[in-house]
Amino acid sequence: MRERQPCVYILASGRNGTLYIGVTSNLVGRIMQHRDCSFEGFTKRYGVTRLVWFDMADTMEGAIEAEKRIKKWPRRYKLTMIERDNPQWRDLALDLGLPPLD
Repeated sequence: MRERQPCVYILASGRNGTLYIGVTSNLVGRIMQHRDCSFEGFTKRYGVTRLVWFDMADTMEGAIEAEKRIKKWPRRYKLTMIERDNPQWRDLALDLGLPPLD
């Protein structure tokens, strides 16, 4: 994976827990910010730090369009997509070289 690659991602507080959908051009860096609680907001407030799904895009515009589309879906569609691609709800950040969550 390139260091700078547009993507849309989903974080969860745990299996079937609170979900957060975001977009970034630096997935590893952004996940580290969520885990470090670098910013006040939703993910810090609800402990949403587990990367459970992501999809790379060719352009930032494509990633933003995907983020907007997914945010409009009913929750059950999002859960189905996560279950399809990551049935164990593994923390996919481990595959990107980040350390396990505490």
